[in-house]
Amino acid sequence: MNKQLLGNILKYLLAAILLAWVIYKNWAPEGSKGLEYVFERHFVQGQPIHWLFLAGAFIIFSLALLVTLVRWYFLVRAQDLPFTLPEAMRIGLIGFFFNSFLPGSVGGDIVKAAALARQQDRRTVAVATVIMDRVIALWGLVWFVAILGLGFWLFGGLEGDASERSKLVVSLATGTVLVSLLIWFLMGLLPDRRAARFASRLSLLPKIGQSAAEMWRAVWMYRKRQGTVFGVLALSWVGHVGFVLSFYCCANALWDDALGPMPSLTQHFLLVPIGLVVQAVIPTPGGAGVGEWGFGALYKYFAGPAAESNGVLASLVQRIVTWTIGLLGYLICLRLRPNPQPTVANATPIPPVLANGLYADQGKEVAR
Repeated sequence: MNKQLLGNILKYLLAAILLAWVIYKNWAPEGSKGLEYVFERHFVQGQPIHWLFLAGAFIIFSLALLVTLVRWYFLVRAQDLPFTLPEAMRIGLIGFFFNSFLPGSVGGDIVKAAALARQQDRRTVAVATVIMDRVIALWGLVWFVAILGLGFWLFGGLEGDASERSKLVVSLATGTVLVSLLIWFLMGLLPDRRAARFASRLSLLPKIGQSAAEMWRAVWMYRKRQGTVFGVLALSWVGHVGFVLSFYCCANALWDDALGPMPSLTQHFLLVPIGLVVQAVIPTPGGAGVGEWGFGALYKYFAGPAAESNGVLASLVQRIVTWTIGLLGYLICLRLRPNPQPTVANATPIPPVLANGLYADQGKEVAR
């Protein structure tokens, strides 16, 4: 058994243990009703669930997912790579399926990168589009919290029992945005030659060198095309609105007053992005177990200890929605044949410094 296979088995085992622990902890919590109450009410007694909320969760999540695939399509086309929107949908849905079931929430990105690179001559650039798509998605989450949070703060939407906690989250997000903007501005002052030299130095780092250099190359490529980056960032915000609303629908699908407090919709716009980040960075399959723990902790943070099991419940419903959409999308993609890629006329040439410096190891792939 090789190390990679053993590592993946351990990650699935970790996810199962963590998920079981979170469910056990919130099954019958002291002082409030928990998951046991939901199971008895809906799966033993047969009480109806809120179908409109559940349908809304599926529909809104599907639309938000399509927005993220369009976002990736624009990132690919910004590099003058031949690519079609239907092909972006096909590869993107396959990637989403693997994101949902592979260890970590970025496993599907590897599949997307491999599928796109197989169709391109400039393979390193193709892979970099997937990296940048993930970076912008995470960066967009922080922007999303900062911008909406400041708006809620100015208009009194953060007042209430969790006012101070909400304002702390917004303040941290705003600080992160300001620091990242400063770094982004300073990057614009960096000459191409020094950017290439910095990438070469990063590649010498042990174990993470190639990944770090590739990340830098991705960021540097798009630093040269700021209009595309901010346009894609706006698309990212649209998608995040959809994911927040979908999660809120999931939270209400099985909830009733007997289960105790739930954060408001306004607070969901602050906590859901944080929960998605936590779910993305911990390498269990699709963030299983970690997501449930994270959302339970966030519900507890915003609405008190009695709300923790409601966060776990909302995350479990969202996971079912995610798995279902991922599986359906994959089955649809299996019936679709890859589309031949169009050629791009009058494509913008890659600057020589990129071909000779940043991508010196891929010179043949970068050059047209």
